[in-house]
Amino acid sequence: MGRKGKKHSKNRWADALTLKAKKENYPARSVYKLKEIQKKFKIIKKGDSILDLGCSPGSWLLYASQCTGDPGKVLGVDLKPIKIDLPSNTSSVTCDILNFPKESKDFLNEKWDVILSDMAPATTGRKDVDAARSFELCETALQCALQTLKLKGHFVCKIFQGSEFKTFEKKIKINFQITKIFKPESCRKASKEIYILGKNRI
Repeated sequence: MGRKGKKHSKNRWADALTLKAKKENYPARSVYKLKEIQKKFKIIKKGDSILDLGCSPGSWLLYASQCTGDPGKVLGVDLKPIKIDLPSNTSSVTCDILNFPKESKDFLNEKWDVILSDMAPATTGRKDVDAARSFELCETALQCALQTLKLKGHFVCKIFQGSEFKTFEKKIKINFQITKIFKPESCRKASKEIYILGKNRI
């Protein structure tokens, strides 16, 4: 009985999208969230320069690379190093985004067409604490976007729903012409995550 229980626990997240991602050579099912966002909102176009915050394990990097193509450029940033092989137009930086002004001057001096943030905090099980930590990461991502996005550039950010959500949404509305709230169908049903999109940086 003990062994069966362990096996079930280990495989309980191995749903159809997890298996599909493995089959399509993506390291995680999260790629399908970005695919849904791209299909609905056309965030990325050929030749774009893209900054991917919280890029590990690399699924968004691979898909963004496909969307922008050879003329474009994709750079990922994460605490964890990327272990997969990346296309020639894609690279990654291992650093703490909360301390990025000190550690990552190069990408802050560039201008980007699109900034993606799929960052998520280490969860505690307490919804209020997790939402507050998510908000901190979102604030950092937005700070980076406001500093480095090109005029008319786009911003995609994952946030856990909580008391700070409306505050963050207002900041997006102030700085972008169009604001959209979207929860991809590929998000897990129990997840409190949602995506907020700012299109056309003012």
